[in-house]
Amino acid sequence: MNTPIMSFKHVSYLWDESKASELEGNEVALLLYRSNILGADLRITNYGGGNTSCKTIELDPLTKEPVEVMWIKGSGGDIGTLTRSGLAGLYVDKLRSLEGIYRGIEFEDEMVELFNHCIYDLASKAPSIDTPLHGFLPFKHIDHLHPDAAIAIAASKDGEQITQDIWKGAIAWVPWQRPGFDLGLKLREALEKNPGIRGIMLGGHGLFTWADTAYECYINSLEVIEAASAHLAANYGKKRPVFGGEKVASLAPEKRKSQAALIAPVLRGLASSEKRMVGTFNDSDTVLQFINSHDLTKLAPMGTSCPDHFLRTKISPLVLDLAADADLSDPQGLKEKIGAAFQSYREMYAGYYQKHKHPNSPAMRDPNPVIILWPGVGLFSFAKDKQTSRVASEFYINAINVMRGAEAVSEYVSLPLQEAFDIEYWLLEEAKLQRMPKEKPLSRKIALITGSAGGIGKGIAEKFVQEGACVVLTDIDQGRLNEAVKEFEKKFGKDVILGVKLDVTDSKSLVEAIQATCLKFGGLDIVVNNAGISISRAFEAHTDEDWARLNDILVMGQYHVSKAGVKILREQGLGGDLVNVVSKNALVAGPKNVAYGTAKAAQLHMSRLMAAELADDKIRVNVVNPDAVIENSNIWEGGWAENRAKAYGIEVKDLPQYYANRTLLKESVKVSDIADAAFAFVSGMLNKSTGNMLNVDGGLAAAFPR
Repeated sequence: MNTPIMSFKHVSYLWDESKASELEGNEVALLLYRSNILGADLRITNYGGGNTSCKTIELDPLTKEPVEVMWIKGSGGDIGTLTRSGLAGLYVDKLRSLEGIYRGIEFEDEMVELFNHCIYDLASKAPSIDTPLHGFLPFKHIDHLHPDAAIAIAASKDGEQITQDIWKGAIAWVPWQRPGFDLGLKLREALEKNPGIRGIMLGGHGLFTWADTAYECYINSLEVIEAASAHLAANYGKKRPVFGGEKVASLAPEKRKSQAALIAPVLRGLASSEKRMVGTFNDSDTVLQFINSHDLTKLAPMGTSCPDHFLRTKISPLVLDLAADADLSDPQGLKEKIGAAFQSYREMYAGYYQKHKHPNSPAMRDPNPVIILWPGVGLFSFAKDKQTSRVASEFYINAINVMRGAEAVSEYVSLPLQEAFDIEYWLLEEAKLQRMPKEKPLSRKIALITGSAGGIGKGIAEKFVQEGACVVLTDIDQGRLNEAVKEFEKKFGKDVILGVKLDVTDSKSLVEAIQATCLKFGGLDIVVNNAGISISRAFEAHTDEDWARLNDILVMGQYHVSKAGVKILREQGLGGDLVNVVSKNALVAGPKNVAYGTAKAAQLHMSRLMAAELADDKIRVNVVNPDAVIENSNIWEGGWAENRAKAYGIEVKDLPQYYANRTLLKESVKVSDIADAAFAFVSGMLNKSTGNMLNVDGGLAAAFPR
């Protein structure tokens, strides 16, 4: 059995010999296994960062002769989740032969397209810009990783000397250079000048390590990262307090979250001046140590070093000049104060673009900050979707770790601004952005849906997630909610789903739900009022309690949830949607239904009144009127079905067909039909519609609006 050559304190040893033995002889499978366990430890490499490869001997499909093939992570992949379909397979001899037509570093970009002429595996992912960095090294297994500890050394003023001190010549140093064909040649040259080395440190960038087996490569990578980490750990606080010590005290955890939830919608509105953004909040110890420190004002403006970092975080963050315990009760005054800081940042970014752009540079992108730091509270990040904003926050934490390490052993050095610009606005990077799939209709949107652990609410939630939204599932039944969240996370991932218990009649429950929404996603765009109950009784059999309960849940519940949602929408200043799921009973007088029908009519008219009042804020209010949606609905529990069947003089089992037969279309109404109607109002197709209602009842003439 393989055993690690040394014990590891700063990285995780995850190699499972039983799993690896099952893959013995399949070098590509071992590459994938090694990649996945390396990517599982964020101390080793960040999401989407780094690259791994192996070289094998395969039969050429045309000549049937053995040829050397390099298998490497394709463009845009992540080693932690890498699968066979994410690899590019290239002929090694063809890739290396490109050196004969290479015209020099000024023609670097034209080489990427030529990689396609070296493809061995026709199912390959597009080869990445790092392909030649692996191709010009002779080793069978290679790891190119971005561990914080190594980058801290690579991004320090004395990085080359520190590399020599730690590894005594076993790790070579190659100064900063943008990835590409020429850097691949530089790595080969470094190896030729330093035979027998076990890796190469790339200045300001990352680490290359290798071996001739997957396991030995894995161990080599871990040992080098462990040594770098141990060296940094021995120096933290040695010459001075980390980051110069604490300047600002953190608020208590609950107060931090309260302040963050209050300010997040304001930040989101400002960060969305070009396009709507989704947020992430982080108040980890690592974040707080940095943002509360004396060195924040020195280091934050310097920007990040590793290209992977600033491509996702922008070159530098916005630091809020705001006391951690500031009174946030005046959102408009707060917006004006912070708005000035945002405008200064936009002007700074525009100046950075104008000063460093080239004649063929892509147009300036969104000038708003991605990372916002609030001393004493935490870090906010805003990007096009939840995963991207979460990853941006993780990358900035990587950058914090790099700065902490570099300052401990030397001085932190960021990339020159021109180099940073040339990476950020690289034409190859722009081409990658242009290849991104078209955004879905509800991308960048956040929706809170009441009563969404089952029935109509759950159907609407599923439709919205499928169309790109982040969704907050809420329900009064914690067990049912937990099951729905588990199901949604399995289908759609944890990033886009939040589950919060919500009783629409309880103000404390509502405050907590809104706070959780703002902390998870940064704000809100869509509120769907769907929570409800039904009581079917003869007029004289109704009790005052029936009326009060229906009014509290249906009418007051809609009012309170809408009021809380509108507050967030107004703070953001981005408009938004309220969709109220009412009923055809708001329009039709049916038997044994007076209390329920009255409450539904109140919901309907409240929606019209809200539409009239909220239009100035570009907040649309619309209604969906379902009828007889029996599928997965709680409404049929508690005697409702029996009472409706009795009112119509039929048996319960005949209710679905009875409801279908009474419609003009002779169709049963499904949950998906209601979900489609709700989606129509928020999809962008009906942006000029407010105060409207859409009956989804199969066609009931009695419910036709007059």
